[in-house]
Amino acid sequence: MQPEVSSQWREKASGFFSSSGVRLKQAGQSAGSLAKNAGVNVADVAGKVGSLLKNRWTLIQQSSEQQNPTASGESIQQRFRSAATSTGELLRKGIAETKEKAVIGKLKVEEAAKKTTGHSKNILNNIERWQKGVASTDVFGVPLEVTVQRQQSSKPVPYILVRCAESLITSGLNSEYLFKTEGDRKVVRQLITLYNQDWNASLPEATKPVDVAALIKCYLASLPEPLATFALYQEIRDARNGICELRDVLKKLPNVNYMTLEFTTSLLLQVSQKSLVNKMDAHSLSVEIAPVILHLKGDTRADIYNHFFYTSKDPSATMEQQASNQNTLVDYLDEDDNDDVSSQIPLDDVLPPDYGAIEVIQCLIEHHNAIFTDANETTWR
Repeated sequence: MQPEVSSQWREKASGFFSSSGVRLKQAGQSAGSLAKNAGVNVADVAGKVGSLLKNRWTLIQQSSEQQNPTASGESIQQRFRSAATSTGELLRKGIAETKEKAVIGKLKVEEAAKKTTGHSKNILNNIERWQKGVASTDVFGVPLEVTVQRQQSSKPVPYILVRCAESLITSGLNSEYLFKTEGDRKVVRQLITLYNQDWNASLPEATKPVDVAALIKCYLASLPEPLATFALYQEIRDARNGICELRDVLKKLPNVNYMTLEFTTSLLLQVSQKSLVNKMDAHSLSVEIAPVILHLKGDTRADIYNHFFYTSKDPSATMEQQASNQNTLVDYLDEDDNDDVSSQIPLDDVLPPDYGAIEVIQCLIEHHNAIFTDANETTWR
């Protein structure tokens, strides 16, 4: 029969484990503070807890020798020794894990700080730019005629469209879902910055065709007024059923708009002729491009940048909405890359497609040569 353990011994044992539990919690809280302000030394916390356990064990050991030096007492002592060892290991493990988390937390804080700093600089730069007005080198968000006048070229078409079209004609027509695939948002933003700094820049090597097509779409969407103009929207839309009528209405466009529209639809014709490979026929292209070429002022279907913000980074995602003002362009440039599909906003109240505008663009693609008879038709090598 086991000898009865004195009440004093029981109290000391109970106090030992109770105190150890409290100290373990306190150590975790102290180390947690380190992760927040990096002001607590984890090694010091571990040392203090270790000394506390050592002193506690010495008192218990002395008490056990005074109260019960028998073999049975030694057995009980052994149990407590084992328990104390386990508690000590638990504390050491807790401190080690907390220290590791503190280091990781510190790195994450530093990384977030760097990213926030860079992001803030971009925002401030954009705010400054738009407060002062459009920079002299910008092409995005700038009226079409201003960009063309700045180029001092015999061909009244923005160079950014020329560079992008040449790239697609040379090596991109076989790429699937051109003008439908969203492309890489980061790459598109970099390209926007590139052309705002140098309107005559060449596309970087190895730029993917889907990103080039997305850039074209973004540029057209950024124009303060679409290629078809607000004033002629209804008249152009109403003439969609007749080639002659449509041809006559388009002659009312400013020359730079007319020539850029001819150039753009000529490129789309080239893309559609490869539809068996790239899966984009004239109708599919019209669905994607019509909202940025032919729309009324304030039409929400022209909000391309909101689409970029609310969709995931799935490469097959489509660009169904386009931007029509400079403010949304700035928002697009400043958006974070880590958007999640869970952040999508329900689009139940989005207007249905403008089928009349889609039919107009499809007609311009399919009957391009018959409609733009007065233009120096674009020829591709």
